[in-house]
Amino acid sequence: QVQLVESGGGLVQAGGSLRLSCAASGRTFSSYAMAWFRQAPGKEREFVAAISWSGGSTAIADSVKGRFTISRDNAKNTGYLQMNRLKAEDTAVYYCAADFETGIRVDGYAYWGQGTQVTVSS
Repeated sequence: QVQLVESGGGLVQAGGSLRLSCAASGRTFSSYAMAWFRQAPGKEREFVAAISWSGGSTAIADSVKGRFTISRDNAKNTGYLQMNRLKAEDTAVYYCAADFETGIRVDGYAYWGQGTQVTVSS
């Protein structure tokens, strides 16, 4: 198993930036693909970005393409989501997730963090 802990959320003005981190412990982080999802109040959890175990392959949701970047540092057992040019509609709880295969479906990931709140004021 792998345990995931997100950090880096907070309140930011529209147009600003935040970098989320996902610290992993337990089994070797480099064995897992990693993804970020988000869930706004009253909405379903949605895919944001994913990265393969090596970092060589990524996928980004159209809604954040060109503004968000996913990356990872396997030596530090940490994944990241750099969020630039934030918009009010980016407000949500952001979750990191891990599993052996890279994908965009919520049910494709067995391991989840507790989430970190991102609030963008307009």
